[in-house]
Amino acid sequence: MDRIKILKQLDAFLGKALIGLLPTAKAGGEVALQKILLIRPGGIGDAVLLVPVLVALREKHPNATIDVLAEKRNAAIFSMCTSVDNVMLYDQGGLLPTILSKYDVVIDTEQWHRLSAVVARLIKSRIKIGYGTNERKKLFTHVVNYSHDQYEVSSFFDLLQPLSIEAPENHPDTFLMISSTTRESVCQLVEPLGERPYVVLFPGASILERRWGVDKFHQLAVKLNEDGCPVVVIGGAEDRDAGAEIMSGIDGLNLAGQTSLLGSSAVVEKAALLVSGDSGMLHIGVGLGRPTVSLFGSGISAKWAPQGENHVILNKGLPCSPCTRFGYTPPCPIDVKCLADISVDDVYAAVRSLAGSCV
Repeated sequence: MDRIKILKQLDAFLGKALIGLLPTAKAGGEVALQKILLIRPGGIGDAVLLVPVLVALREKHPNATIDVLAEKRNAAIFSMCTSVDNVMLYDQGGLLPTILSKYDVVIDTEQWHRLSAVVARLIKSRIKIGYGTNERKKLFTHVVNYSHDQYEVSSFFDLLQPLSIEAPENHPDTFLMISSTTRESVCQLVEPLGERPYVVLFPGASILERRWGVDKFHQLAVKLNEDGCPVVVIGGAEDRDAGAEIMSGIDGLNLAGQTSLLGSSAVVEKAALLVSGDSGMLHIGVGLGRPTVSLFGSGISAKWAPQGENHVILNKGLPCSPCTRFGYTPPCPIDVKCLADISVDDVYAAVRSLAGSCV
């Protein structure tokens, strides 16, 4: 997290300075779209919700090369999208070769920070598309408006309007693909559960204000066990201890820290249902077509919450929430009451409404 904070501070100072030095981008006229680059820094959730846009681009331009400039922490998502030809990592030596390449169109999908817009301006292309949320707008030939109250998939589709690609009336229920190799490895991990359907719990989150609490997840697991439903906890190495506490005396598996992001995704794909806070893993569950129960408070549910009948969003709607804007959540002075007020019974009832008794 310290590295991410440093990058944000660097963006605020260096990004503004570089934008001031660069000339305003000018439209270069129509061009055949044979090479397309999308820039996607940031977290997992943004990368997941960008995938339907990549699918639409591929359908419209089946013979084009579609590349993504991402970073190490979100790059694995694009391996679950068959519409992408190449993924370059700007934080692992992929930035300079990308800047020296030539594209017909560059689409900066970053919503606020400036350095990605600088990169888009430096790459040789006749069309540069991005959000005009601050001074970054001078670096694009086509500037797109951004709204905090619009589902993020729809916001990403707005970036395709200059290319005459409209958003579908209904977004696809499933848009991520798990490889057969990953599926097979995960089948071995969950083999102790036999053929019993299980519920996945993801207790992790990038910030404290999005964590429901280990004790509550444990109580939920107890109630699910009483229904005969085993539980599987997933997460990174940082969630291993939390997983052990949640699974103490519980029928199921603690896989936190034991799988990669792709492996955890495959665990979710086989599950009856996923319970998660506002997280990248929640969006992965949506992309895999799994039912979800999500817990919202600080985040903007209109923008980030799953859509459709297979998803239940729990949000107490306190006067102070949502409080997150452009990726920043201020410290909470009232002990994250927006999540604390969501009870175990609330979540259990939501799970039952989607998955019944799991037997």
